[in-house]
Amino acid sequence: MIAAAAYDKGDYATALRLWQPLAEQGDVRAQTNLGLMFYTGQGVPQDLAVAVTWYRKAAEQGDAAGQHGLGFLYDNGQGVPQDLVAAASWYCKAAEQGYADAQTNLGLKYYRGQGVPQDYVLAHMWLNLAAAHGSAGATAARDCVAAKMAPAQIAEAQKLAGEWKSK
Repeated sequence: MIAAAAYDKGDYATALRLWQPLAEQGDVRAQTNLGLMFYTGQGVPQDLAVAVTWYRKAAEQGDAAGQHGLGFLYDNGQGVPQDLVAAASWYCKAAEQGYADAQTNLGLKYYRGQGVPQDYVLAHMWLNLAAAHGSAGATAARDCVAAKMAPAQIAEAQKLAGEWKSK
């Protein structure tokens, strides 16, 4: 909590000093936060390979934010070779935990057929779930996908989203 408050105030040195030992002890939130710091270069020199390392440690422990961060790096080929299949896989793990940004990105992957087969129904479903979490970008993307779908496909996507929510 103190580290997060320091980070939010721009006191990155304090945040780093507090998060580093926690991350090394396996704390997933600290690992994800260090991944972000090294990705953005806030309080440390930007180092995408180190960002990948910290995001991966958190992701492999099931942290949705770490999974999303790692997926984003694979998606964009930052710190790792671009791998759209790996990106979609990591987004999926985070999306299944209800992480809205990952749901949006996974929906876009299905819409474009990047790393997964193109599937407007699944694209709409994931974008709909992200929109329900308040993602304005997901709402606009979902509406674009819907414009390419038949009413029966939209109904199927909405049914799948409802079933997912009830789990």
